[in-house]
Amino acid sequence: MFLNFEPSLSTEKRRMQLLKLEEMRLTAYENSKSYKKRVKMYHDKKLFKKEFQPGQQVLLFNSRLKLFLDKIRSKWSEPFTIKEVKPYGAIKLMDPSLDDPIRSWVVNGLWLKHCLGGEVERLTIIIHLDDPVSLQALS
Repeated sequence: MFLNFEPSLSTEKRRMQLLKLEEMRLTAYENSKSYKKRVKMYHDKKLFKKEFQPGQQVLLFNSRLKLFLDKIRSKWSEPFTIKEVKPYGAIKLMDPSLDDPIRSWVVNGLWLKHCLGGEVERLTIIIHLDDPVSLQALS
C-alpha cells in the first residue's frame, strides 16, 4: 500500500478535485437554467392573450360552484355583454336579459372567456308568491 506523505502533492490533488466538483456544479446550474428557459418558452407559446371589446358576449366563471356536489352544472355562467373595458384587465359587464342598463358590475378579465356560440336560450322560472296576509284572511 502506497501513502503519499508529501503535503504539497496531496494538497494539489485535493484542489483539483474541488475544482472539478465546482465545474460540474456550474454545468448543472447552466443546464437547469436553459431547461427552465425552454420549458417557459414552450408554455408561453401555448398561451394566448384574451382581448375584449365592448359589445362582445362572454362567459363568466362561477367560482362558487365548487361548493355544490352537482357535477352536471357548468362552471361557466350564461353569456354577458361587455359594457366597458377598463385598464389592467378589469371588465364591466351587464346582463342582456335585464332591461335595466344601469345594473352592471366589474370583474377581473381572467374570469371571462369568449362566448363562441350564437344566441343562448335562457330558461327562467317565475314563481308568484301570494301575500301571507291575504291567505290568513281567506281562512
